[in-house]
Amino acid sequence: MEPTPYDSDDDANEEKTFLQQQDDEEAQLSPKTKKAEGFSSSFWAASGLNVVATVSIVFVSKHIFQHAALRHAQVAFAASHFAATALFLYVVSRPRLNFFQVKRVPVLKIIPLAVALICSVVFTNASLAYCSIQFYQIVRALGTPFVAFINYITSGATIPLRAALTLVPVCAGIAVVGYFDTDAKKDASNKGTTPLGVVFAFTALMASGIYTVWIGKYHKLLDCTSQQLLLNQTPVSVLIMLYVIPFSDDVTAWKGLDVWTWLLVALSCMLAVLINLSQFFIINKAGPVASTVVGHFKTCTIVVLGWIWSRKPLKDGSLIGIVLAIGGILAYSVITQREARK
Repeated sequence: MEPTPYDSDDDANEEKTFLQQQDDEEAQLSPKTKKAEGFSSSFWAASGLNVVATVSIVFVSKHIFQHAALRHAQVAFAASHFAATALFLYVVSRPRLNFFQVKRVPVLKIIPLAVALICSVVFTNASLAYCSIQFYQIVRALGTPFVAFINYITSGATIPLRAALTLVPVCAGIAVVGYFDTDAKKDASNKGTTPLGVVFAFTALMASGIYTVWIGKYHKLLDCTSQQLLLNQTPVSVLIMLYVIPFSDDVTAWKGLDVWTWLLVALSCMLAVLINLSQFFIINKAGPVASTVVGHFKTCTIVVLGWIWSRKPLKDGSLIGIVLAIGGILAYSVITQREARK
């Protein structure tokens, strides 16, 4: 939803933030962890803020997309988050705050990455609009294994056999959740998963995976940090989207919205900024692996709250799928991180 460099296994978004997506790639390229010396109070405060903001933006955006007209204004909605993120990164890069140093990149070089970012976020938002929250989130949790698969196809990078086997219950769990969500009768609140939502969810997975892999390549090609890349990407993305919106969106969708809906849109932009702000502190204080752990906690929190939101009974069959999928993702991360330390 928001542009962030989304959150390792969650992301993040979540939704993964753009800073989080880029830090996931860094975690895979540099998996070694810092020595455990205990985390500072600022790390825990930033982690708490990151969790609250990421979980909140998912539910706020889901509520916004229950407005039928706004489901057909996905590009404009994403553009508002991109613009808020660009403004935030510009402000914190100023000498007075100096969170990071600005590095200018030629526009023509950044356009492919900007387009990939647009596809990743727009399809992710569309999947949230047409899927249940729990299905949306567990498919997103496949992001890290999918990136590993892309790296295997493109560069021959492998993962441990035990890690690969953990993806069997993950895929089985997603299939079970998808079956029960799409098979269930939809109520007026439209909380279920539609076949179109399934298409959007897996398209978003592929787009986000490609974007994450490209981030790693652009880090090396342009010698930029995640923040520098994102500051260059987001303004270009907004400019491209301004040309796309008349053809992709229902531009009349924003007419006649009540004040409450406008406040929710503004709140979602503010949450996107808070996710990026907190991610700075998480990465700086503890590194990308700690960000991955925070991401797992967010995934579990969003899935549990999504279940409560859906008001499904405990006997619903999708609960089995959720346990399989989340358990498999956690096992995958534990195994890959242990192998990285060897």
